[in-house]
Amino acid sequence: MSKSNSEKDNANRTTEEGSFDNNSISNNSNNSNNKSGTVKSGSGCSKSICSNGSITNSDCTIDERVLVDPKLLFIGAKIGEGAHGKVYEGRYGDRIVAIKVLNRGSKAEEQVALESRFAREVTMMSRVKHENLVKFIGACKDPLMVIVSELLPGMSLRKYLGSIRPNQLELRLAINFALDIARAMDCLHANGIIHRDLKPDNLLLTANQKSVKLADFGLAREETVTEMMTAETGTYRWMAPELYSTVTLRQGEKKHYNNKVDVYSFGIVLWELVTNRMPFEGMSNLQAAYAAAFKQERPNLSDDIAPDLAFIIQSCWVEDPNLRPSFDQIIRMLNKFLFTLPPPPEECDAGDDAAASNGGTMTELSARSRRKFSFLRQIFAAKKTKNSQ
Repeated sequence: MSKSNSEKDNANRTTEEGSFDNNSISNNSNNSNNKSGTVKSGSGCSKSICSNGSITNSDCTIDERVLVDPKLLFIGAKIGEGAHGKVYEGRYGDRIVAIKVLNRGSKAEEQVALESRFAREVTMMSRVKHENLVKFIGACKDPLMVIVSELLPGMSLRKYLGSIRPNQLELRLAINFALDIARAMDCLHANGIIHRDLKPDNLLLTANQKSVKLADFGLAREETVTEMMTAETGTYRWMAPELYSTVTLRQGEKKHYNNKVDVYSFGIVLWELVTNRMPFEGMSNLQAAYAAAFKQERPNLSDDIAPDLAFIIQSCWVEDPNLRPSFDQIIRMLNKFLFTLPPPPEECDAGDDAAASNGGTMTELSARSRRKFSFLRQIFAAKKTKNSQ
């Protein structure tokens, strides 16, 4: 992760329109009313408060323990951009980090919403820790809304899949990636957090390209405050059908859902890992949304996908959210499927004796897995028959 000496020079220049240099952080921070380094309540946020890991209707505050000194932040080259901000490579002290700068908005009402979103994202990132979640380092609110996290030298899963297309991932690696994602999501759900934007763009590869980490909590919500979500461009293909309204909602009416929206998104991502194809190919984002929500269409599962794996995918994107498995169940099913795969070539040299000793265990696990899948298939079939009557 070491960089050339030009990195510091890059930090002292304006990168492009809409970005800023590091001096703007230090100089503006001296003029900030928040000289103590804390973020005062009453700053315009009126919807949510992030305190003790909860969100309620009040002014928006951030735990001062997660704040960083803006004078120690140095901004380098832009490495990413989204609807609500930009991400830069930079430094915090002597650490190379990723610095996400969020938009403040131009209108007062927009600023309130964006500041509330910022505080929510900071609180959620700071309270959950897992090896498959991008590590949160800190945040500052003045003079800019900034989130500092670890910088992963690898690319996003979306770019990686695109770089090897039309080739597919080795199946064992695809399942290991899926397990990384499922474990990260299981951690979020265990902490009452719904991510709501699970897709390859928000999954980052580690340096050895053998593992992935989940990033971007910008659309995340606590389960107690779920409401109708406005989809962003590029997200439609991974969004659960229940996030679209099948009836016209009255103005101001909320549409509630649960954490199974993340399971649906995971099913689409798992399909991508196995096929290395774009979901709903040939469709626009809106066409993909309509096909999934109103025509119950899903990406095609070819015959060369193992039946047990196909079933896991289908169980994740089934129409009824209550029939989708939890991430704990998904992890167990993926692990069982992983045991049925032939070992990597480097493990085949362990000797015939080791292979023979493991054969009975592998067969037993495979048999148990098939029995479980068979049982679940019967449940889904019964449900489908009941709904068709």
